[in-house]
Amino acid sequence: MTLHPPSAFAEFDRFATSLDGRTPALFLDYDGTLAAIAPRPELAVMPDEARAVVRRLSALCPVAFVSGRDLDDLTAMVAVDGLVYAGSHGFDLRGPNLRRQVGVEYVPDLDTAERLLRDRLGGIANALVERKRFAIAIHTRQVAPPEKPLVADTVRAVVATQPRLRMTGGKELFELRPNLPWDKGRAVLALLEALDLEGDGTMPVYLGDDETDEDAFRALADRGGGGGIGIRVMDGPAATAATWSLRHPAEATAFLGRLADWLSEG
Repeated sequence: MTLHPPSAFAEFDRFATSLDGRTPALFLDYDGTLAAIAPRPELAVMPDEARAVVRRLSALCPVAFVSGRDLDDLTAMVAVDGLVYAGSHGFDLRGPNLRRQVGVEYVPDLDTAERLLRDRLGGIANALVERKRFAIAIHTRQVAPPEKPLVADTVRAVVATQPRLRMTGGKELFELRPNLPWDKGRAVLALLEALDLEGDGTMPVYLGDDETDEDAFRALADRGGGGGIGIRVMDGPAATAATWSLRHPAEATAFLGRLADWLSEG
């Protein structure tokens, strides 16, 4: 773990050298990575410039999005055809000739938890319960500070009644997921296998900004066969398993544009 990974944008030449002559396979988070964090999920729109860069890269190397968003929501927000999309932290995967869902049998547990959360949080202003197919996100960004501990206590109380679910955290949110050994890291490893990208000619590169993306950074760092590269989008020092950093979504877009230029020239 490190607090200050070097900038993949400012030191792009050194980053390119770290690819070791291999073709990158890009795995991209959405919120906080290519779309700025917004007060509500539907307001986090990816700029057209970022979308254009993703389209360009998809013609040069494999590109997949791995997000906590619901799969259909993620696909609609990115709006680039032909990519692989992994929603709900990798529990729901779809792409050309690919379809996989993990934890379908836990959907009734999530249904029950959703009803309890909506009932118990209904009286707390701006506490947003966002249901996804394989997860429930409880957003606290717009909740008054004195009320936030009550939201946290309520979520923990609901989780205590649902032993088949587990709670994770993130930026101003709590999330309930199936209590399975599955996360973004395992999803990325599964995608590498499913897409036949495990060979020596490919270098997995994951861009993300949040706690849940650390699972992917660790999975790539621990991976055999040449490992992989983690890049964390971060506005200040933070403990991370990523080996590189970028400051914000605009710089992430600029970095991807430079990568596209480099791949085109190669």
